[in-house]
Amino acid sequence: QVQLVESGGGLVQAGGSLRLSCAASGLTFSWYAMGWFRQAPGKEREFVAAISRSGSTGYGESVEGRFTISRDNAENRMYLQMNSVIPEDTAVYYCAARLDMGTAYREYDYWGQGTQVTVSS
Repeated sequence: QVQLVESGGGLVQAGGSLRLSCAASGLTFSWYAMGWFRQAPGKEREFVAAISRSGSTGYGESVEGRFTISRDNAENRMYLQMNSVIPEDTAVYYCAARLDMGTAYREYDYWGQGTQVTVSS
């Protein structure tokens, strides 16, 4: 059974930093591209960042230059380093997995339960 478990969310002041982690089990982690998405109340799920099996990365426009995605295949973990956060980054953050890298949330096969990030102004 595939499990993705996010951690590291919380309350942070604008301008601060936060590091999210996603622990994967039940799948051969190195075979999968991984992604981070977020969803704010009343809004559609939004692409944040993705990383391919080989480590190529892609970012949503709203986080480019501020967030960094990475992965550790030996530990079956993925990370999202969030710097210079702004109140608009407030959302539930989800990690997801699929075989090929992509930006559309409907194309991802496995999802975590999400972790709340709240940025205060």
